[in-house]
Amino acid sequence: MERLKFAVIGCGFWSKFQIGAWNEVDGAELVAVYNRTKSKAEKIAAYFKVPGIYDNPDDLFRKEKLDFVDIITDVDTHAQFVEMALKNGIRKIICQKPMAPDFQTAKRMVKMCSDAGAALYIHENYRWQAPVRRFKQIVDSGVIGKTFKARVSFLSGFPVFDNQPFLRELDHFILTDMGSHVLDVIRFLFGECEELWCQTKAVNKGIRGEDMAAVMMKMKNGMPVFSELSYASIVEHDSFSTIYILVEGEKGSVCLGPGFEIRTTTKSGTTSEIVKFPSYSWADPAYIVNHESGIHINRNILDDMLEKAKAENTGADNLETVRLIWACYESASSGKTIRIEEFI
Repeated sequence: MERLKFAVIGCGFWSKFQIGAWNEVDGAELVAVYNRTKSKAEKIAAYFKVPGIYDNPDDLFRKEKLDFVDIITDVDTHAQFVEMALKNGIRKIICQKPMAPDFQTAKRMVKMCSDAGAALYIHENYRWQAPVRRFKQIVDSGVIGKTFKARVSFLSGFPVFDNQPFLRELDHFILTDMGSHVLDVIRFLFGECEELWCQTKAVNKGIRGEDMAAVMMKMKNGMPVFSELSYASIVEHDSFSTIYILVEGEKGSVCLGPGFEIRTTTKSGTTSEIVKFPSYSWADPAYIVNHESGIHINRNILDDMLEKAKAENTGADNLETVRLIWACYESASSGKTIRIEEFI
């Protein structure tokens, strides 16, 4: 089978895990990498034996024959590289989450790809975490009956500001960072949101953006969903790199908790299963739930490119997650409930 040739734009922290995940998928061949600091591109290229190394994106697009690109740069440059790919004839583009630094830019990115007849995909991997996929299977099986309430939590005290000091200077933080994941998982599990109310707070001293958010959502199916996000939480079970979920139904409940354990409770009692993962040389075992999920989303996107299946994480679909993020900021600023269909 002929493999689609692609380039990675950006060789920062996440690129190792993104490229490693691609290496587990048949049908794609990484032929070039770009980074503005060439030494980073050289390091990644050496690790994965990639032949093309560039520190000038124009050179890459001019010299390489590409079927698609995978953009893994800072969020502020996403639109720039999407537009550059389009101008160079690339019609299949993957972009790391969050799609854009604001809602208007995200809308523009989706439109310019649509106008060019190009497929835009957003690498939003949390819905592809193995425990989340298994959790949805259990809920959809009907074992707990019709669902009527849910809570989705990300509570962590991981020292993100110590490891990445620039995060202290961001005007918007946890909703754009973790909210991208959590709100997308909520959409994956429960469908679209009708309205929401949000409160945010900066708990850590000396940061510009928010490190805590509480979101109350009414889904279009009438179900209330509460979401809590925090990088200021000192809790027994830190959920860094994953999320915890509780869903209640008329016949029982399902909980995804620490250790990737899923507990299903009905009147007959509680059953438990633990989701396990393979090991990979390129992945960090401490964060395997995140790194392994990249294999599944990459395979789904590639299958869409090859017209074997439909991609879940298109630009148009992810735009609805971006809409929720910025509706949350509007609610937190105004103190009002936001109707999603009116947030345009």
